[in-house]
Parts: sequence; C-alpha cells; structure tokens
Amino acid sequence: MKFKEFLKKKDIEISLKRYGIDAMGAMAQGLFCSLLIGTIIDTVGSSFHIPFLTNTVATVAGTDYTVGGLAKAMSGPAMAAAIAYALKCPPLVLFSMITVGFASNALGGAGGPLAVLIIAVIASEFGKAVSKETKVDILVTPLVTIGIGMLLSALIAKPIGDAAQAVGRLIMWATELQPFLMGILVSVIVGIALTLPISSAAICAALQLTGLAGGAAVAGCCAQMIGFAVISFKENKWGGLVSQGIGTSMLQMGNIVKNPRIWIAPILASAVTGPIATCLFKMEMNGAAISSGMGTCGLVGQIGVYSGWVNDINAGTKAAITAFDWTGLIMISFVLPALLSLLFHAGVKKLGWVKDGDMKLKA
Repeated sequence: MKFKEFLKKKDIEISLKRYGIDAMGAMAQGLFCSLLIGTIIDTVGSSFHIPFLTNTVATVAGTDYTVGGLAKAMSGPAMAAAIAYALKCPPLVLFSMITVGFASNALGGAGGPLAVLIIAVIASEFGKAVSKETKVDILVTPLVTIGIGMLLSALIAKPIGDAAQAVGRLIMWATELQPFLMGILVSVIVGIALTLPISSAAICAALQLTGLAGGAAVAGCCAQMIGFAVISFKENKWGGLVSQGIGTSMLQMGNIVKNPRIWIAPILASAVTGPIATCLFKMEMNGAAISSGMGTCGLVGQIGVYSGWVNDINAGTKAAITAFDWTGLIMISFVLPALLSLLFHAGVKKLGWVKDGDMKLKA
C-alpha cells in the first residue's frame, strides 16, 4: 500500500487546516472547559465568599485544591483530548491523550498549551497510524500513543514552552515600552485572529498573553464582535446582534470572503480601542491568558479582566476596583466598539464599498 493511501485510510491529513484550525480550535475548547471554567469558579467563590468554592476539597501530593483548582489542574488532559477528538482519533488513542496532555502541559511550564498542541498532534497521528493494525490493539495503540507523547514531552515540551513564554514576554515588554503602537498592533492582530477560522484564545493562551498586551487583545476582540454585531443589525436584527456580540464574529467569515471591505470598520475600530485601552485606561488582563482572546464571547474577556482585578487585590498590588476601572472596561468592551464601528461603516458605505445585504447571515 502506498504511503498516501495509508494516510488516507487512517484519516491522517497533514494540512494547515487540520492542525492550525481544527486542532487549535479544539485546544481552545479544552482550555475553556478546564482552566477558564476553573478560573471563573474561583473568581465567583472569592468574590461572593462562597465556602464550598473557596475551601479545599482535595489534597493531592501535598497540594490543596479547590473546586476550581481541580478544574484548572486538568487543563493539559482536556486540551489533548480535545485535540485528539478534532483529529478524529479512535477511542484508544483519544483516551491515551489524557496522559500525554498531562505530561506535555506540566513539562511545558507557562507555555504548556503550545507544547500540548504540538505534542498531542504528533502523538495522535502516530496512534492513529498503528490503531487496529495488530491483534493486540488494546496494548499496542496506547503504548505507542503514550510512548511517543511521553518521549516528546521529555525532549521538547520545556523548550517549546520556554519559547512560547519568551515570545509572550517580548510582546508584553514591547507593549509596556510602547503602549500606543503595540496597543494598535496587538488589538488589530488578535482581533483579526478572532474572526478568522483560527483560535485567538488558543494563541493568547499559548503565548501567555496577559497584562497590558492582554488588555489590548481583549479590546481587539471586542471591536470585532461588537462591531460586526451593530453594523450588521439592519440585516440580522436581534438574533444576529446576540449571535455575533456574545457568540462569535467568525459567523461573518463567509461574507468577508465575498466582500473583504465589510471588515474595514471593525478593524479600524480595534486600531482605535487598542491604544485607548493601553494608554488611557491602562486596562490589563491579569486573569487567565485564554480570556485575552475571547472578547465578549460569553463575556469571558470581561470576566477575565475582573478576575485579574481580584487576583491583584488578593496579591496586594491593587487597593480596590475603582469606578474608572469599570468605566474603562465598559467603554473598551461595548461602547467604543459600537460607536466607532458605526462611524467607520458609514464611511465605507458612503464610498460604495459596502452595500445593504453584504453582511446578511445565513439562516
């Protein structure tokens, strides 16, 4: 059997879409269902003083865990299993990825998500390759999958994690040094990634993008989601406002392909709100890094900023949450994206670049 025929038989597709879009998007979902949910649970517990959510519910190897802490501890296995699911792995490979995810995330350190992505993809494909090729599949498939995953974790997880963390630190350092310019760049780039069929949340998580850079990323994502929601209101009404405003602006991707100029208004809005977030309001994302790339999706970006405030107060680096903090969050997340997008959209319509119906979502 030829190699290409073997790959096709095993559904191993070596492509940017499979690895850069499907796997990365699934990784973000795995992060959402573990790290992000755990962060939200911890934030709710500490903010409202709920004993069940703040008390230790388990102690493992001398480490105390809350309910949210247990959820966050499972981020590696959740990411790897989600990636394996996206790669259409058979059950034995999928279940083996739980071990691989734990190892690669733990050894990858702060840049663990990127290590998980790369190692889980490779281990999954090797597992798929040997799956059902022997009469002792129940032994061979988990051994190969876990063996490859553990070997790669030992060899490359830390270097990958360190590299991702270094890039993230560089972006955050540059944003601190040049908040205006980097506010624009980070906001625009992460916002565009949010609307493209790739995962801005996974990118932010992999690079551990927090601080001022994280705040700029939130601004860019909000500009895309709220921007498209309001400028397409005439075509899509309230359903479109909700589905794009707290769902995803990715729904407009098909229309962007037909007429890329509909993207001008949200992108310009993000170029304005980014530096306002970094220079005027000094809005930081000190919650989970994945929240930086979520925008108003389920209000996760806003919850992340708030959880960062709580973390800073608990750490003693912030005295209290001020009215100026809330004003900045509301303006950057909702008010400015809506007003600026409408203003820029009116301009592109006047130029004849966009016409009514160009942003109509399919039912």
